Amino acid sequence: MDFLPIFFNLKQKPSLVVGGGKVAARKVSLLLKAQSAVTVVAPKLSRELVEWLEEGKLTHMARDFADADIEKPVLVIAATNNKDVNKRVSELAQARGIPVNVVDDPALCSFITPSIIDRSPVQIAVSTGGASPVLARMIRTKLEGCIPAGYGRLAALVAGFREKVKAKFTNVDQRRAFWEAILDSSVADQVFSGHEDEAAEELQKAIDAADPNPKFKGEVYLVGAGPGDPDLLTFRALRLMQSCDVMVYDRLVSPAIRELVRRDAELIYVGKARDKHTMQQENINELLVRLAKEGKRVLRLKGGDPFIFGRGGEEIELLAQQGIPFQVVPGITAAAGCASYAGIPLTHRDYSQACVFVTGHLKDGSVDLNWPALAQPNQTVVFYMGLHGAPTLCKEMIAHGMPPSTPVALVQKGTTPEQKTIIATLDTLEETVKNHQFQPPTLIIVGEVVSLKEKLDWFNPKEPQGKAIKAGKW
Repeated sequence: MDFLPIFFNLKQKPSLVVGGGKVAARKVSLLLKAQSAVTVVAPKLSRELVEWLEEGKLTHMARDFADADIEKPVLVIAATNNKDVNKRVSELAQARGIPVNVVDDPALCSFITPSIIDRSPVQIAVSTGGASPVLARMIRTKLEGCIPAGYGRLAALVAGFREKVKAKFTNVDQRRAFWEAILDSSVADQVFSGHEDEAAEELQKAIDAADPNPKFKGEVYLVGAGPGDPDLLTFRALRLMQSCDVMVYDRLVSPAIRELVRRDAELIYVGKARDKHTMQQENINELLVRLAKEGKRVLRLKGGDPFIFGRGGEEIELLAQQGIPFQVVPGITAAAGCASYAGIPLTHRDYSQACVFVTGHLKDGSVDLNWPALAQPNQTVVFYMGLHGAPTLCKEMIAHGMPPSTPVALVQKGTTPEQKTIIATLDTLEETVKNHQFQPPTLIIVGEVVSLKEKLDWFNPKEPQGKAIKAGKW
């Protein structure tokens, strides 16, 4: 995060704008909406600024900028067409710890002004960190059509009842649950349709009728987070991620996906790596039960799909025994996601009429698989967690009839900007894993469909890592 998004209270506080043109006028307009006491320093003013001056909305110093101008304001904006003046304003303000914005020059800014969706008191700020103001405005335009003006009226209504709800519920979690129910009820619909008085009456009745010490019934959401790209989450997964009280997550849940979970949710990491478990599976199962019995909405977020090598079945088995409500949200499993982003179809009429998903090691750490069934022609085999067992994989597949020249793909951190794909063969796979220092999570895909990679390659987030290469050549 390049900038910390904050909302600055400027009511009746002095601000300074250096410059009197159209760009300065846009900035002054924002400051006036924020009810700041604005001073403009410029030899001349644009027509719009002159009108505001005549209406008494701002103060004008009809001259060039002077160093002393920087002493009183709590916020400064430089909007002249003179780079030296803008730089001087920035240096003086930053030396005094005063927030300063220099229009179209992010390097001189200590803050930037976002594109704003104003549904006061609801406000949404969209920023690209100064990289592309045009893009920020485009995003704002898309959001404008999705957010009714009624949200501002709804927020105003809620503000009038906050103290009453605080008096009714002394516990923060209880208050949050009450407001979540209200904002998803007919109260909101009445506000949107212009019936604020009826909405207020219904809200007051809900407060009066509410149990001051409600008992919450816990639930567990077993949610597949997919292979890494947040865009591959289901709508249902995202909704539950935004409503949970606590998230229990594993090592394969990408940071970009964790960022989408409700900000004030409690986060518990229970990730596992080979021979290094933060928490044993039995303890994770018991943790989910305990949290749910405490009345919490528990998000069990797992990489890929929870029922494909995700131990989801083990976790909900105990929940079912304990009579705890749960729901399962499938996710895109690593085989489907990583293969697609690597440009490798798992099935193809000319190459593969079957696809098998295999875990690269068993519960005891061994690699004891049904090799004759795996080493079949016209079949794709996808190995999860197979890096450690790669030598055994190569030896057994070849020993059971697979040609040593069978193409193999290794896909590391598939679907993410760090995706790395390398093409090898069964007889070069072990050496490839060593030479290119692959790290989990890496998927191994074996089969003739891998030969289509070069033709169907479409996702190249980075060069050279994101581009498929043949083993031994960078």
